[in-house]
Parts: sequence; C-alpha cells; structure tokens
Amino acid sequence: MIRIMLVDDHPVVREGLRGMLESEPDLTVVGEAGSGEEAVALARAVTSDVILMDLRMPGLDGVGATARILAESDRARVVVLTTYETDADILRAVEAGAAGYLLKDASRAELAGAVRAAARGETVLAPSVAGRLVHQVRRPAQQTLSAREVEVLALVARGLTNADIGRTLHISEATVKTHLLRTFGKLGVSDRTAAVTTAMAQGLLRNR
Repeated sequence: MIRIMLVDDHPVVREGLRGMLESEPDLTVVGEAGSGEEAVALARAVTSDVILMDLRMPGLDGVGATARILAESDRARVVVLTTYETDADILRAVEAGAAGYLLKDASRAELAGAVRAAARGETVLAPSVAGRLVHQVRRPAQQTLSAREVEVLALVARGLTNADIGRTLHISEATVKTHLLRTFGKLGVSDRTAAVTTAMAQGLLRNR
C-alpha cells in the first residue's frame, strides 16, 4: 500500500481527495493536516510515502512546509496540489524540493497515477506546468536583470524598504519603484518576496 498524507486548509477538499484516493486498491490516506504547521508536526508522527500539499494556506504556506519537512526527512516525497500555476509559485515549489506539481482539476486517474509515480521516485508535473518550466528555461534573455536592478533586489532581500534603498543607492524612491516594476515584469512575478525567491532560484541573485 502507498501511504498518503493530505495537507489542505479546506476540510471538504481533504474529504474529496480521501474519497478519490481510497477508491484505489493500493492507496491509503494515513493522515490529514489543515495547515503548514500541522503538516510539519504530522510528518514527524506519521510514516507516509507521498504528501499531497496545498500551496496557499494561512500561516506557514505549502512551500514553507515542504522545505521544513524535507529538511527533516530525505525520504519524504511532497507533491504540490493546487489551483495556482503562476511561474513564481512553480519555481518556489521546485526550489523547496517538491517532487511534483499538480493542479486540482486533475482527474482521479491522473491523481492516482501521479501519486504512484511520486512513490516510485519520479517527478510528476501537470502538462501546463511542465510547459511553463520549459518556457522559463528557453527565454533567459528576457529575464536578464540590469546591474542596477540586481542591486535594488539584493537590498530588498536584506529587508530594506524602498525609501531605505533610495538612500543607500542615492536615487529617488520613485526610481526604486520603477526598477522593481521592471524587475517584476522580467521575472513574471507580482511582489517583492516572489521577485527575490525567483531571482535566487534562477541564479540571478546570490543568497545574501
């Protein structure tokens, strides 16, 4: 039997997943968690082969929970199961060590097949997600940040505000915002945290 742990902050979603998975003769759900913090604690207490992890949850999100679980166990196989498929979300999940990334509109057969593949040690990606990753790899020129944009983003990574960055680089706060907006566009993200995480994942910014 393949033992599965479900992590989602919506009880109805967990109930639906449990029903789908346990209708398969070789799959069983051994535990459920409603938050990232609960998932980390449950992963310590329950032996599972595959963890199906929601991405967006209050408090510790799916990426954070994945990173913490994998830091404690090199045996765990985490597959993100979410409704979101933005480039930043995908890269954050992959960077955290997720073994797969599936969308919640997957059929029962697709979900069961993905769980079995993950349990065998394979990487599982929804077709649209795989396409996005390939697209990211094939367009490096569009993602190249200027020296100034890297400078600004490095200061963001250190926790500085736009005003602080402006004073440090001797430029106006408006100019800082302009650099950040251009950076967001190049990286395909919409906020400062995602920009830093994505730039680090792509090797454009060193972890300082």
